[in-house]
Amino acid sequence: MSASPRRRVMRQNRVLWLLDRLEREPRADAVIDTLRRGVRALPLGRGRDLLHGRWLGHPVHPLLVQVPIGSWLSAAVLDLRPGRSRESRLLVGVGLGAAAPSAVAGWVDWAELHHRQQRIGLVHALSNTTAVGLYAASLVCRVKGREGAGRAYGFLGLTAVGVGGMLGGHLAYRQASGANHAEEVPNVVSPGWHRIGSVDEFPAGEPVRRSVDDVPVLVVRESGGAVHALAERCSHLAGPLSEGTVADGCVRCPWHGSVFRLSDGWNVRGPATAPQPSFETRITGGHVEVRLRHQNGGEPAGQGKPTRSRAAHGHGDHD
Repeated sequence: MSASPRRRVMRQNRVLWLLDRLEREPRADAVIDTLRRGVRALPLGRGRDLLHGRWLGHPVHPLLVQVPIGSWLSAAVLDLRPGRSRESRLLVGVGLGAAAPSAVAGWVDWAELHHRQQRIGLVHALSNTTAVGLYAASLVCRVKGREGAGRAYGFLGLTAVGVGGMLGGHLAYRQASGANHAEEVPNVVSPGWHRIGSVDEFPAGEPVRRSVDDVPVLVVRESGGAVHALAERCSHLAGPLSEGTVADGCVRCPWHGSVFRLSDGWNVRGPATAPQPSFETRITGGHVEVRLRHQNGGEPAGQGKPTRSRAAHGHGDHD
């Protein structure tokens, strides 16, 4: 008689369980709100977009942190070999110097996130701050000739950096912090023209929400007759652009203030680092039609050469 098969019990990952609890824990929200207001009040001017990474097309913080992490990891490797104290000391110092701009960029991004993300981000920052303190102590010990203590503080610092990196990965990949929230639009919207309503349904100067292949689309008709259409969910954190403010040929996201040009979706101001997918428009028989075009304003997706927008002319052929 054969024994009954043992049933395998699937248990939730303990670390993920703790992180999920941290996301829902509101007790630090008062501190978070105070810190957020302080970061937003910093007189950074155009430097804020520079720190967000709008010029790069994605957040600059993950790029900057490679320097301190790489320096400290290299110092740890050298600490395992005798006679490398001078090089290790130099690497620890380089990491400390590079930590400041990395932290500033991280805080600027953090201030424009949702509370669930900010709760994880706050612990991420505390872990990295602990690492900086430990490496500062390590450098002091090394300068004073206490190499053993310097190495010990260094390995503790590297442990704190590892915890911070794990939390940063959770922010980036589990919570989609810094990801382009409009990236899927070109893969979802089918090629060709899509009718979205009659001209009368779009009051001049007012943002209107429509849908194409279940993708929300922002439509704005100018007083002169031209019609503009963008993906409606903000590329920063999927904010509803149809609830935003339209002015000077741009739309401002109501959640975090990203500004996009209506004519082509270009992100004029952050925190968004990616432009909005945009649509060609035309008016056919009193109805507005749209079709997706490439981000660079070139050929529309799945169609040969783009045709001239006919929104201002009030006529055109249906494809």
